[in-house]
Amino acid sequence: MIPERLNYWNIEPVWIFYVLAVLAVAVFISGLITHVFVWTKVIRHQTIKLSWRGILNLFLDGLLGRRIFKGDIAAGTMHLFIMWGFLGLFAGTVLISADYWLYHFLKGSVYIWYSTCLEILGLMLMVGLVWALIRRYVQQVARLERRIEDFTPVVWLFSVALSGFLVEGLRLAAQRPEWAKFSFAGYWVSLLWARPDAALSIYPYLWWTHALLSLGFIAAIPFSKLFHILAAPASIYLENQPVQAVPAETRGQDEEVFSFRDIIFLDACTRCGRCVEVCPSTGAGEPFVPRDFIVWTRNNLLMKYHPLNRFRWFVNWINRRNTREPVFDPQKAWYCTTCRACLEVCPVYVATPEAIQRARTALVEDGTQVPSLLIHTLEKLYKYNNPWEASKKNRSKWSGDMEIPDFTKGEVTEGFCYFVGCTTSLDIRAQDLARSFARILGHAQIPFGTLGKKEPCCGDIARRVGEQGLFEEQMEGCLDLFERYHIREVVTSSPHCLHTFRNEYPAFQALKPSGEQVVFQARHYSQVLNELVTEGSIRFEKPFHAKITYHDPCYLGRYNRIFDAPREVIRAIPGVELVEMAHNRADSLCCGGGGGRVWQEDLDAEIKMSEIRIREAEAAGAEIVITACPLCLIMLEDARKAADLEDTLRVMDLNELVAFALDLTSE
Repeated sequence: MIPERLNYWNIEPVWIFYVLAVLAVAVFISGLITHVFVWTKVIRHQTIKLSWRGILNLFLDGLLGRRIFKGDIAAGTMHLFIMWGFLGLFAGTVLISADYWLYHFLKGSVYIWYSTCLEILGLMLMVGLVWALIRRYVQQVARLERRIEDFTPVVWLFSVALSGFLVEGLRLAAQRPEWAKFSFAGYWVSLLWARPDAALSIYPYLWWTHALLSLGFIAAIPFSKLFHILAAPASIYLENQPVQAVPAETRGQDEEVFSFRDIIFLDACTRCGRCVEVCPSTGAGEPFVPRDFIVWTRNNLLMKYHPLNRFRWFVNWINRRNTREPVFDPQKAWYCTTCRACLEVCPVYVATPEAIQRARTALVEDGTQVPSLLIHTLEKLYKYNNPWEASKKNRSKWSGDMEIPDFTKGEVTEGFCYFVGCTTSLDIRAQDLARSFARILGHAQIPFGTLGKKEPCCGDIARRVGEQGLFEEQMEGCLDLFERYHIREVVTSSPHCLHTFRNEYPAFQALKPSGEQVVFQARHYSQVLNELVTEGSIRFEKPFHAKITYHDPCYLGRYNRIFDAPREVIRAIPGVELVEMAHNRADSLCCGGGGGRVWQEDLDAEIKMSEIRIREAEAAGAEIVITACPLCLIMLEDARKAADLEDTLRVMDLNELVAFALDLTSE
């Protein structure tokens, strides 16, 4: 007898199943259309291009779960079991339908292999689901929530898999085929029934139970967190797709501030809590939880754009559902440092900092929920082109009695433009960063110049806090100066300026004709120092015996992946012992100065982020903390004083360390 499977064996009437299947698929499609309808509301200005990197990410992060394994092997293995088990059983269902409707190929050895593979996949799925329940409800992993919305899908899918094995066991017990042992899990279940007629009498009822559970599960996917099955692959693919800039003056009053990537990212989120674990604001005891922001934003967008939102009963239903969600006050969006630690660990690339930035744009446009100190900062930014002083006169005073060539005075004939930046120019503590860099360049005989008093703000601050129109105005001011003075190479003090030049400007420049675009290259000073050390333009003759740790600025490390250049400069100094803090490189802890936080009132917190970071440096046994960002320098310096570590720990900028090691400073 040839091994094969009879479809709908002992099931009558079959047409009822097809009616139910059509209904389930119709419900599924209606839910899918709802999500797509919301997505299309914000896709007007965007185009999605073929991306080979996106396809590679789909394979590595989607099918192999690369990012899920990162930092949590147990979670990665569990998810791989569930995902491959589910996808495999789904593929098996498709194959058996093709076998029934198109061509009968599941017979003989093919059917034996088919059955065995499905047994393995089904067991993988069940093991993964049980493991998921144990992690959430027995081990009670701290980052995981324990709500009915998290429990129901897992138990439902487990019931589908379990009932499938029971149906198979009953069929094998009733038929007693020679090849039963190849379907080993079903065969074990079949041993529970000694009499074929007893198994046959139960089989139809359990078959219909399994069918109803399966079809109901399919119908429920778009209406639960299970929708990430579809949204997550889209999110992973779109991760590297550039978002086309929409200038403030061209965006209609009714147009959404969120991009299509934001909307899809939010739908892909499963509230796994990894962002909560690494968020420096949450870790400092502040009332900001990135997961709550994501849920709140997604629900608001659903309410705003859902095709049924014109009906009162639907609005009431959404409101009742939202009462079960954590309360998120929109003003909490100002707590985010935009450090990108959450994106670093998110398995599906949910870009919370980008969504936060756009949420802030809506708050700024509304004008009623912006911190008062930040309002004054933006006013100074608008009037005086810097966030620190109500004056334009002191922009170049950082140089003191040093003679720095000025592009705007025609004093520079070659070399790059050193873009000092607002904070480095005007903050007293940060000014030594610029002076040290200028001394180093002079020592190495590297030609350079600055924009002197005419140097504008790059627009980073306005961009981070959502003042889109002001950012575009400052960007145009910078580009006009670069074009006027033929500046094609810019070196920045601040990683924030670097990121703005390198990653924010191009999206807006792409809207201009190629002949009107200002082409320039932006680098950070740490890259220049590393080049000078590598090529021998600066040499450290004297040993400097000190135990040093390096703090990775968020916008230099996580945003621009510059981790090695500063460390290589430090290691080049003879006598230095470089030690790493517990959190370093892409896992670095934010100092708390990004995202406009420096220009806000003291926020509610159990402990400042900068103090947590400075304590890590102390725990590493360091004598000196080196950083490569003026904001980090200020924040860590203040934290050192607050933590009473002034006698045992010193905070320095990388330029200050190099200048000291070269004997270019009297300190």
